[in-house]
Amino acid sequence: MKNHGRASVHEFLGDFIVYRNLVPMDGRLPPLRRIWEAAAVAQGVIPRKSEPAYARVIAHLLREARQLGDAPGALQRLVYVGDTRLNDGTAFANLCSAGGWPGLAFIAAERDGPQQLEFVPVTTAGGEAATMCLSNRWAALAGFDHYCRERGFAIGPDTAVIVDLDKTAVGARGRNDQVIDRARVEAVRRTVGGLLGTGFDQEGFQRAYDLLNQPDFHPFTADNQDYLAYVCLILGSGLYGLDPLVRRIEAGEMGSFRQFIEEVDSRRSGLSLDLRAIHQDIVERVRAGDPTPFKAFRYNEYQTTVERMGCLDDGAAAEDMLQDEIVITQEVRAMALAWREQGALLFGLSDKPDEASIPSTELAAQGYQPIHRTETHAVGE
Repeated sequence: MKNHGRASVHEFLGDFIVYRNLVPMDGRLPPLRRIWEAAAVAQGVIPRKSEPAYARVIAHLLREARQLGDAPGALQRLVYVGDTRLNDGTAFANLCSAGGWPGLAFIAAERDGPQQLEFVPVTTAGGEAATMCLSNRWAALAGFDHYCRERGFAIGPDTAVIVDLDKTAVGARGRNDQVIDRARVEAVRRTVGGLLGTGFDQEGFQRAYDLLNQPDFHPFTADNQDYLAYVCLILGSGLYGLDPLVRRIEAGEMGSFRQFIEEVDSRRSGLSLDLRAIHQDIVERVRAGDPTPFKAFRYNEYQTTVERMGCLDDGAAAEDMLQDEIVITQEVRAMALAWREQGALLFGLSDKPDEASIPSTELAAQGYQPIHRTETHAVGE
């Protein structure tokens, strides 16, 4: 591994990026609220990445973005770079169908063993020709590019290239993603600890977080970090005990987070006045359908994330950067720059909430930048 110097995601994607709220960072592109009808999305609903409605929104934005470039015209094919077979693979298939485009996807996670490339046909709703390349090395992205050229799948002005941000362009899965995870855990700890004050039990918090963050409890937490952070807060307040709650979850008596927060609401008199106010804000957001209702946690997540970007000296060893800093994946950066030079339209997707990705007005005034504009080191083979 080598340190390739400082860079930002903006270097190769510009502001053609959307975070979870589907409001493009490039102000020339329309936010979701202006294209609900055109993208056939129910008004007021923010679709998630794996949903067909999300793909319709992105396909609409890709066509609009293409007309803003130096070579406006129709998009004919799709390339997708991501890190998870299920979530990114589903988003890729949906995008091919939404745009009516044939597509090729590269999905990687760094693992031991000889470098491998496995090509898997993908079924799309519209019957578009689509193939996923699965690899255990991010360095195999160059081989994927060679495969595209061999297949006559020219990556040029008529090609849209989607680059996933989280654990792909930055914090590569299997190589550097643990630093992203540590930033999120620290944000939960900082939020819960700050709200509980002197009553905060660090050891008890860590036990609750580590246990309830496991896949076995995803039916309860919906694999939603806002929900998990709130549960940890309520456990830390003493209103519930971890072991009795776990027994109720395992017995099927506590089947969902919505059931939990409504039950807390019925017992809110047992919370301090400060926690009662926090609870009231969160429960109202949950009832309104907000998928990221714990705003204080997400604001802290933004800070704990940027604190880990570019934080080491330029002369630090690449191995140390991979352990302690959220870095750009050099292989993705290099290939994205090459594809952009060939005229392809590059567009970034992040499922990270906007509150955890964009600085508040106060922080922006201090010089803080959105995640994709924050400099860090680029590390790769």
